[in-house]
Amino acid sequence: MAAAEKKDDKNNVVAKLLGNNLTWSVVALIALIIICTIVDHQFLSLTWNKNTGGLAGPLITMLQESARYLMIATGMTLVISTAGIDLSVGSVMAVAGATAMQLLTNGANVWVAILVALLIGLVIGSINGVLVSILGLQPFITTLIMMLAGRGIAKVITSGENTDASQVAGGEPLRWMANGFILGIPANFVIALVIVLAVGAVARKTAMGMMIESVGINQEASRMTGINPRKILFLVYAISGVLAAIAGLFATASVMRVDVVKTGQDLEMYAILAVVIGGTSLLGGKFSLAGSALGAVIIAMIRKTIITLGVDSAATPAFFAAVVIIICVMQAPKVHNLSAELKRKRALKDSQKAVAA
Repeated sequence: MAAAEKKDDKNNVVAKLLGNNLTWSVVALIALIIICTIVDHQFLSLTWNKNTGGLAGPLITMLQESARYLMIATGMTLVISTAGIDLSVGSVMAVAGATAMQLLTNGANVWVAILVALLIGLVIGSINGVLVSILGLQPFITTLIMMLAGRGIAKVITSGENTDASQVAGGEPLRWMANGFILGIPANFVIALVIVLAVGAVARKTAMGMMIESVGINQEASRMTGINPRKILFLVYAISGVLAAIAGLFATASVMRVDVVKTGQDLEMYAILAVVIGGTSLLGGKFSLAGSALGAVIIAMIRKTIITLGVDSAATPAFFAAVVIIICVMQAPKVHNLSAELKRKRALKDSQKAVAA
């Protein structure tokens, strides 16, 4: 009996692991790393770069790129958990980056440039929050309009030109933020990870996370329990705007140049994909910041895999979509239920054979 109980406990643990989206996300990440390692035997190699004072290698490059995805995915997770959407994060990245680069070229202090860029992100996010929470506009339409307006604002800030601040003196702190290292690890990844952990701590160690989930499940019911949905909706869009601005600083500071058309382009889609891969439902309710963070790293890893495999640029979108679909299928509840059903039938057959014997 004891042996049977241990076996049942083990089966339950395995079933829980297989039914957890994070498990399959980890499996997908490991699979992508294995594929890249097979194609490029030096993929996992790490060397110490004396010039930068940090580790160097394909995986390190991937972590550097994932920092911007971590930021926008975290903000998008909070927004989606309220049954909303934020399509403006890519444009906010462009506006924040354009603001910082333009201020630097005009002789502003680098810390002032960073602060103003973050404030711009906060303002745009707050506008989204006001339109959605107070005026009751649809999040999709609101943020879609802001996505279009954001690109226009970025062009106005830079007079329609790509601003280059690479030769400007005094921009080292911003450049270090994107290209520097902390204990050998990319600084932008460490900063992004700290921010994600801080947001996660606030969301899970206080009532904020519960209130966000409550609003996402049913706004009217949450209002009846004493929660103010308007405040929660405003808060998540404001946070999303600030995090998108940080992502914009990461993206532009790496080369100290902003391209008002390409900076942040399509990143709103990547943010949504990271959230979905992480297991957060687009219908709102429960969310997983850890899952979204892992999804963001997977997005960066997929892009790295495309480069490693030498996929033609014309076929890149199709390859990217195929990989994401496979990951989502791996996480699908019906697939998990099918696997469990097959195991149950196999166990039933084995028991029938044992009885017959």
